[in-house]
Amino acid sequence: MKVIASSLRKGNIVEQDGKLYVIISAENIHPGKGTPVTQLDMRRISDGVKVSERYRTTEQVERAFVEDRDFNFLYSDGEGYHFMNNETYDQIVVPTDVLGNMSVWLQEGMTCVVSMHEGVPVAIELPQRVVLEITETEPVTKGQTASSSYKPAILSNGARTAVPPHVTAGTRVVIMTEDGSYVERAKD
Repeated sequence: MKVIASSLRKGNIVEQDGKLYVIISAENIHPGKGTPVTQLDMRRISDGVKVSERYRTTEQVERAFVEDRDFNFLYSDGEGYHFMNNETYDQIVVPTDVLGNMSVWLQEGMTCVVSMHEGVPVAIELPQRVVLEITETEPVTKGQTASSSYKPAILSNGARTAVPPHVTAGTRVVIMTEDGSYVERAKD
């Protein structure tokens, strides 16, 4: 299915020269003079090689037919990450390279959208936010202003983030899975 380049987004799958690519980032660039272009950073699904391409925003690009389905995360092992379809109870294994650095945000029972191409998982979309507990953080320093100063913290999954000074160890917080940034304290 052909689509214009400017409509492509992160996570879309495109086909080029008979190979599948997952889009890592898509940016529409409108220079002062000249033709607007779309800059795509992509990862080749077959071998994980990263590629950058530039298209005119009106250029047609072949978008691969992928089926998006909800799967619940079960566990991970040496094979990869195991997910189960709640409707059919089918289990699939998503390879480590498909998840990349997003695997740190996976939680047991979490519902994710897995993109399948001809029965093979090629991309995954996690929920936008996760709730985690702060396990370690620095104590508040007197005289620190609350406006823009953040302090480093370690989350229960081992990831690092920055939190406001009033957040202490043991506090449950909401984190964005896209960049690991603090959103707010969790409402229990």
